[in-house]
Amino acid sequence: MNWVTIIWAMIASACLTLALVHVLVWWHRPEARANLLFALMATATAVFAGCELWMMRAETPIAFGTAVRWGHVPIWVLFVSLVGFVRLYLRAGRSWLAWTACGLRTLSLILDFVFNPNLNYREITALRDVSFLGERVVVADGIPNSWMLIGQLSLLLLVIFVADAAISVWQRGDRRQALSVGGSIVFFVVAGTVQTMLIFWGIIHTPITASVFFMAIVAAMGYELSQDVFRAARLSDDLRDSEERMNLAAEAANLGMWVWDVVRDEVWMTEKGRALLGFAQNTRLDASALISRVHPEDREARAGAIKHAIETQGEYSTEYRVLLPDGRLRWIGARGHCIHVGDPKGIRLLGVSIDVTAQKQAEAQTRQHREEIAHLSRVAIMGEMAGSLAHELNQPLTAIVNNASAGRRFIAKGRADLPKLDSLFEAVVSDGRRGGEIIRGIRGMMRKGEEVRRPVNLNDVIGGVLGFVRSDALERHCALVAEPDPELPLVEADLVQIQQVLLNLVVNAFEAMREMPPATRRVIIRSERESHALVRVSVRDFGTGLPVEERRIFDRFFSTKREGMGMGLAIARSIIVAHSGELAAANAPDGGACVHFLLPVIAEGNGG
Repeated sequence: MNWVTIIWAMIASACLTLALVHVLVWWHRPEARANLLFALMATATAVFAGCELWMMRAETPIAFGTAVRWGHVPIWVLFVSLVGFVRLYLRAGRSWLAWTACGLRTLSLILDFVFNPNLNYREITALRDVSFLGERVVVADGIPNSWMLIGQLSLLLLVIFVADAAISVWQRGDRRQALSVGGSIVFFVVAGTVQTMLIFWGIIHTPITASVFFMAIVAAMGYELSQDVFRAARLSDDLRDSEERMNLAAEAANLGMWVWDVVRDEVWMTEKGRALLGFAQNTRLDASALISRVHPEDREARAGAIKHAIETQGEYSTEYRVLLPDGRLRWIGARGHCIHVGDPKGIRLLGVSIDVTAQKQAEAQTRQHREEIAHLSRVAIMGEMAGSLAHELNQPLTAIVNNASAGRRFIAKGRADLPKLDSLFEAVVSDGRRGGEIIRGIRGMMRKGEEVRRPVNLNDVIGGVLGFVRSDALERHCALVAEPDPELPLVEADLVQIQQVLLNLVVNAFEAMREMPPATRRVIIRSERESHALVRVSVRDFGTGLPVEERRIFDRFFSTKREGMGMGLAIARSIIVAHSGELAAANAPDGGACVHFLLPVIAEGNGG
């Protein structure tokens, strides 16, 4: 039996089989470049095993020399691939050592084809038969070529490079990799180099069997890579189990999961996610398909949130409406984050979507109920002040009638003095405008509609409320004192709602002094800057003060009035809180109570 042929054929077959396996791994995972380099090493080892067999079966010195020359080609491929593998897989090794070693190996390959018959021999004088594994093979007698020291120096640098990388890997804690990969490479490269040096320098006369040592390196590296494959397989199983559990949890939570490959513009989405957006299972999804479902008014905001997540590699969170094919409108809440996968250009957006239509409808109903209650509160307040408002309107109307009657009398007596008539008409216009302002203010307070916020000067609010309550204050024999801050900054607020709050506080102040002597009835309305970020408006009365349970005055249905419903201050507080403010009350040290609210500043303004 020809054991030499069988063994070297088995070495080549084993290496080629391992190479094919790892080429397939690299094909499916292009980022696994270490597997490609391993496949090149294994292929080079198989080819070199063939060159060794060629040497052992050579019939002439020329054939032997040609086999040695061509054997340098797979050795060069193996050498360079090995250096690249160490750099990629172990993530260690000095770059200058790697480049120097590869440069010397490339130079030795060039010189191998320059010298005749090859880099290792200046001349092959004869072939001799030796016994190897029970068979007759040939070895060469000849004159060594001293230039082969370049190739041997490159192998020494390779050993130093790998040893240095192995030490770095050991120091960072990956000791198994340092031993299995770095240790095996150093040991078998040294063993193979020593054997070939002894043979080429004529010290021993045996066949070159370096492929056996290289096969050991390939086996050690293949074992290490196989562990990665096994770990990847176990991780895949774990991920599959996790995915199943995640899908179950997502279904239970009514969530739709999705992944958008930004570069390829491909969207993967679970069955629940497709159902939320109204897509069939066989529909190809991309960015344009998703945008087509988004309500036109929400597309810009959604696109801006996605763009920000991609640019910052951060979170994505938004709510938007979708128009389903059957015409229904659905609210979608989406959250996710952006990641890089492999190649820096491999950007993906991962996230979940949920139907929040019911929540939005509930919010809309709550907002509508709040607006209705606030409107009813304003109507109730205006009802309490109906008599005072009628008196307030009666003044400009009476003045208009009197001035118009005086003008008619001047005309009837034939004493029409044009300057006097002009003065009378000017007074009529002024009183008419005053009456119109009162009516517009009443209509604004009575109006029912959506909240509209804009920059507001609270001094203007105080002035408007004073106009409402001036007549009521006269009837109640109550003095009104306004102390506005002329440098008061602006706040962002709904003017009507803040008027409602302040009007409620002033009317409560009137009620608190109902049992007090008329001479002591006084209400002070003050505006001031509480801090750099807050504005304060307070209403101070000199009445009976707050009850012991002063904190309860803001609770719904709690009232100190016999006829009160206990809703006014509760509504006022909800309005202030909705404006990111605070409403509070306390008894004053010298009698009475002080109720105030704070609102955040948005801009500097002159309260004039």
